[in-house]
Amino acid sequence: MDVRTVPANEASWEDLEAIFGTTGYPGHCQCQRYTMGQAGYAPQPREARAEALREQTHCDEPRSTETSGLVAYVDGEPAGWVAVEPRPFYRIFLINQPTATVWRGRKTEDRADPDIWSVTCFRVRDKFQGQRLTYALAAATVPFARVRGARVLEGYPIITEGAGEITWGEVFVGPLGAFEAAGFEVVHAPSKRRRVVRIEL
Repeated sequence: MDVRTVPANEASWEDLEAIFGTTGYPGHCQCQRYTMGQAGYAPQPREARAEALREQTHCDEPRSTETSGLVAYVDGEPAGWVAVEPRPFYRIFLINQPTATVWRGRKTEDRADPDIWSVTCFRVRDKFQGQRLTYALAAATVPFARVRGARVLEGYPIITEGAGEITWGEVFVGPLGAFEAAGFEVVHAPSKRRRVVRIEL
């Protein structure tokens, strides 16, 4: 299949709407749980979350220097999304820090360091699932973040191989294998299934 990945500002809002949909967990969340933090996320209706995503992505604004992720097309059809931005843009990380507490000898780290970027959310349309599109999306985050000045890129995947049943949308953070294939290293294991991965850029 022919996979093309573009910054979301170069995609149309209609294409991104087709990827997220309006039902199920992706349609409900609109990639806002990490951005808004739980306190800001909980009271917002779906429409408000969708509008926030539209503002963050700058869809239909190809000249914009700002966007919050990448959109993947398969044979020209909108198929997937990945969120990637400076870590301080995600409010949840300024309050709680499920990131690496030790990174090559450094035990503390400024949570608001704008040179550390995060990959937080994947969404693949149902008809394209099972085609390893998350692998293409994870790989695309590396040059995207590098060219925008990131020093470190971080992700929070779960182990899917031999992990038993995957419930609801918990794999929205991505599978560990997709990050490892893109060159990320595991640097922290905060739970049995969760991993923190990083790549220095």
